[in-house]
Amino acid sequence: MSAAADRADRLADLKSGKTFDLLVIGGGATGCGIAVDAATRGLSVALVERQDFAEGTSSRSTKLLHGGVRYLEAAVRKLDKTHLKLVLEALSERGALLANAPHLSRRLALVTPIYRWAEVPYVYAGLKLYDFLSGRRSIGPSKLLSRAETLKMLPGLKGDGLKAGVLYYDGQFVDSRLVIALMRTARQAGAVLANQVEADAVLHDDGRVSGARLHDRLTGERWHLRARAVINATGPFADHIAKLDKREAKDILTVSSGIHIVLDRKYVPPDAGLLIPKTDDGRVLFILPWQDHALVGTTDEPAALDEHPRPAEADVAYLLDHARRYLSADIKESDIKARWSGLRPLAFDPKAKNSAELARDHVLIEAESGLITITGGKWTTYRLMAEQTVDHAVQQAKLSAKPCRTETLRLFGGEAFDPKGAAMLLREFGLEEDVAQHLNRTYGDQARFVAELAAKGWNQRLDGKHPQIEAEVMYAARQEDATHAIDVLARRTSLALVDREAARRAAPAVVALMAKELEWDEARCQAESALALQRLDGAL
Repeated sequence: MSAAADRADRLADLKSGKTFDLLVIGGGATGCGIAVDAATRGLSVALVERQDFAEGTSSRSTKLLHGGVRYLEAAVRKLDKTHLKLVLEALSERGALLANAPHLSRRLALVTPIYRWAEVPYVYAGLKLYDFLSGRRSIGPSKLLSRAETLKMLPGLKGDGLKAGVLYYDGQFVDSRLVIALMRTARQAGAVLANQVEADAVLHDDGRVSGARLHDRLTGERWHLRARAVINATGPFADHIAKLDKREAKDILTVSSGIHIVLDRKYVPPDAGLLIPKTDDGRVLFILPWQDHALVGTTDEPAALDEHPRPAEADVAYLLDHARRYLSADIKESDIKARWSGLRPLAFDPKAKNSAELARDHVLIEAESGLITITGGKWTTYRLMAEQTVDHAVQQAKLSAKPCRTETLRLFGGEAFDPKGAAMLLREFGLEEDVAQHLNRTYGDQARFVAELAAKGWNQRLDGKHPQIEAEVMYAARQEDATHAIDVLARRTSLALVDREAARRAAPAVVALMAKELEWDEARCQAESALALQRLDGAL
């Protein structure tokens, strides 16, 4: 079946007139996580995303699965049970995600350099407490490092004034690929998911929410979909959907921007990252190995709501300045290979007494109409947020559902993943070693299907410096709902996030391959090329 026919079948399911148990609006981590949770409980689920899966916040994270060292510090200093609860939940969820998506996640060593002897016991004790709170899901003990050991682990670190270091462990993952894994897991369980479909109006029966009017942004067609419960999981845009439900709905969000820059891999070793525990203005920054490059982030500045925010030059300069302070290399702006900005939803409950205080935790709110909104939180706790949301929807709509099973559910691509699977790809398909490793870590137990496409002739690299190959474009169009060239460049592969110029060079080939598969005419090809270049210009 062609990709176009496959999409038509999914849309036909959404247009069938069937009343679904759940309609989920939003195709990021939380929305797709809810679809997985609900579908695996036996509920009928429809999910719509107005852009691409993970096009917003969910593909623009720091790529860390963590409990939140900052939250732990706040919990200890202020004896704050709320922050402690956040840490405990996140550490548990970190362990679950590392087990459930082994192809897309890994344990990562992080080192905190210490430049004052007085700080050694404080930092070490804090990170040992972090270990202790991980309990049975600990992923490795923290350790005090000598100056020499610290420089050995981080050879690019400046040694002037360095006293010691503390080693600890957190998780790292590929965020956009994890959303695709969630999407395919949900679909495998029977959910109907479609991107490029917008909910542009909320439907009501006798004052209660009963569905939404949907708009196919590729064809312009509109229709109504009915559901017993409707969930607003649109991240920073949650207030927009709430106002479609009720124009006078109070805002529950403000947003901040977090930008990241990507440097050459020489700036950080492949298996250890650097935690800068406190900047001049009290922030935490990371310099991490990611996708064979060095990721630096993040900032936290008030921002305006924007579908495709651009990194502010002042924020870029801020990250470069701190990277220069800690790394011995002379890093210039010209060394930046990629940059992006994501919007972080900061939620508060309008019914709470201190509603002016923004929370890093998530909020789950039911409007008078019954519309359920879930927003805030962070990537690490997406599964817990989904579980709580489905629990609420089941109770609200009196749905018959099985118990939640996602805590131990292997996600698509991870069920039979072999960490040494690249050897099979090398042996059976003759791929180059870096390509085989890349496919195994990106697609898990599905890598064979991409390799089979490569064996049919789509085996050229998209760019000579990187392991992504033509077969991935075909696979993305056929199996992963890629509808635009930028979907492939930025989210099905990570090429645009690690090397913007390489993505520019690859764009014509990606457009040509997708044109053949999706039957684009010349006008569509020109439009796709223009869109790709526009997004690659800094507003992914």
